[in-house]
Amino acid sequence: MHYHVLPWNQLVRLTTKLPLTLVLAFALPLAASAQDTTGDDSTVIYPAGYFGQWGPRTAQDMLDRIPGQASTSSSGGFSGSGGNPSAGGRGLGSGSGGTDILIDGKRTAGKNNQAGGLLSRIAADQVQEIQIIRGTSGELDVRGSGQVINIVLFEALASQSISWDATATMAQDREFIPAGSVAVSGQSGEFDYLFSLRSNPRYSHNVTHERSILGDFTRNDIIHEHRINDRDNNELSINLGYDFSSNSSVRMNALYAVQDSPTTVNRITNNLRTTPNSIVSEKEDNPSDRDNWELGGDYELTLTNGARFKLLGIANKNSQNSTRERYQLQNDAVFQKNLFLNTDSFTEERIARGSYTMDIFSEQNIEFGLERAETILDSRLSLGLLSTTGTTSDAAGGLVPQSVSNANSRVKEIRYEPFLIHNWTISPKMSLESTLVYETSEISQTGDVTRKRNFDFIKPKVDFRYDMTPTLQLRGTIERLVNQLNFSDFVAANDDQDNDRNTVAGNAGLRQQTQWRYGFKTEYRLPDDAGVMSAELFYADHQDVIDRIDVSSSDDNLQSANGNIGDGTEYGLDLKASVRMGMIGLPNLLVSPSFIVQDSQVTDPFLGIERRFQSYIRGQWRLTLRHDIPEWRFNWGLQNFDRVDGGLFRYDVDDIEFEIGDPRYNLFAEYIDSRGLTYRVDVQNFSNNVRCRRRTRFVGRISDNILEEIEGQCSGSGIDFSLRVRGAF
Repeated sequence: MHYHVLPWNQLVRLTTKLPLTLVLAFALPLAASAQDTTGDDSTVIYPAGYFGQWGPRTAQDMLDRIPGQASTSSSGGFSGSGGNPSAGGRGLGSGSGGTDILIDGKRTAGKNNQAGGLLSRIAADQVQEIQIIRGTSGELDVRGSGQVINIVLFEALASQSISWDATATMAQDREFIPAGSVAVSGQSGEFDYLFSLRSNPRYSHNVTHERSILGDFTRNDIIHEHRINDRDNNELSINLGYDFSSNSSVRMNALYAVQDSPTTVNRITNNLRTTPNSIVSEKEDNPSDRDNWELGGDYELTLTNGARFKLLGIANKNSQNSTRERYQLQNDAVFQKNLFLNTDSFTEERIARGSYTMDIFSEQNIEFGLERAETILDSRLSLGLLSTTGTTSDAAGGLVPQSVSNANSRVKEIRYEPFLIHNWTISPKMSLESTLVYETSEISQTGDVTRKRNFDFIKPKVDFRYDMTPTLQLRGTIERLVNQLNFSDFVAANDDQDNDRNTVAGNAGLRQQTQWRYGFKTEYRLPDDAGVMSAELFYADHQDVIDRIDVSSSDDNLQSANGNIGDGTEYGLDLKASVRMGMIGLPNLLVSPSFIVQDSQVTDPFLGIERRFQSYIRGQWRLTLRHDIPEWRFNWGLQNFDRVDGGLFRYDVDDIEFEIGDPRYNLFAEYIDSRGLTYRVDVQNFSNNVRCRRRTRFVGRISDNILEEIEGQCSGSGIDFSLRVRGAF
């Protein structure tokens, strides 16, 4: 495999064309023959019989056949992030505006073990119907979500169900990666259960080529690098439920996962500044292991007056130890260690939430309660360098220990959120949900840095929905969001993204980024289940935007860290469609294009110029095809993803990066035999999706505008092929 650095004019080339398929999906008159699945104006119901022609094996298979839902799949369809990167709040009660998944109207009391991951482990014959809930209701276990998917199971399961799958993947370097899972689910009286064991290893072989020139435009060096990550991941999850009566139930779940993720790096640097050219060979051995567990549960009691009491709790812990050791080949053909970095950390989280819901007037109810959350990060970082001065230490990998600011710290946040939610069904066509949350928190840091701060936020939200017709819904939202902090930003950490730097600094003064967000959305469901189309306009005022700031101790030791740089704005248009191609005689061909164009503005702290948010996607489009051929028991699909205007910019204290990548294509084909076994072939990244980066380095700060070096780098991981067999009995 060969990669070449793109010319600079190609690296900065912008593309602004709107995909033709998206235009067609919005413009073509549509006709399809499918059963009418519409319940009331705000809920679309898909009974189990609707999916019979496709022979689904799991609840995920069923969801993949619903227009507008295939993109949520992580197994039968395709997955990927999109939309705006800054949406979403924190807390169990804050809706993100996306899609939430419920099982029998209840959400899974977990963060790492959520309902979405259960769908591929629930047998299709256990599903009574799937509800797409487009309105708001006090009966739901989630609030403020853009859309809710409710998987309704039969009250009495006919028998125990066992599902399994086995997968074999071949990477581009012909490395073979086996994987598999088994799940057992069923019901005994009022007790239901799901046990799942999964082995999901991941493998990547990334090949990078880099060329650089000096500030006087003379040649500097050429770097070739092979980076292999061979991750082993094993996971056990348990989901239990028990109905004490028709008015009282309890749900519990547990997850335990272990991960071994070693990375090896081989790097050759050809120094073009010397005659003859000198060559430096380096290798890195970077072991990393992690284990995490989570326990969650909820209890619900419905009183005789119809009021509901809910109690939910989560506890989890994630422990991780990672090491980076770099060696350089010497003249005597012996590799000598010159860098040792070790990070030993764990995070803990404990959340409890209680609420009481009751009717106050006809078609109106309120929910009030309290959420408490405690989050802890404990991090220890050790740095050792090869040096002729100082005393070596085993704790520094046999090298000389180096002092790192804020290397050993413990960060703790305790947060309280009393809340009040008012839900009003104004008419059969209109609903209004109003939320008021008061957040108060304390963040303390001990260790190398000692600091304690208190924060208070009022977070209102108004969500209005109007079903103009049974198929056309209008939605308007206004809300204030408090974005979740990344606690690792508070402490020093290993810089595994830059070979020229060892560590990145932490910032004990970091504050939460907040935003006032405004959205207006229209959704139109085509007649006869022919598809769904939506358009959303959004605008947001951001406060205390988190980005890179200068935390240098001196001009000779430039450093940056994530910090607050001031206020900013964000706005855009998000278009989606999911259409059955009945107009061309292919009602089982589901075409799902999406297109988003957005922009943002903030003042750069290094240059004082107006620019976009860091690593902000200006626009992107995605096209997903899924074609079912029931008479052949066969289906196939294709996904194409690309950015609209090319690249991402990142600004730092002494360099500017620009990144651009090729379009990405994925393909799958699936066959179900007469015994019910499903055979699936996936081709991931068959376009190779090479990503290129240009980094401009400066002598001193970028504001000094003294050019030091320009690097051009391209990398790719190649094509992955996989075969998956799954079944159930």
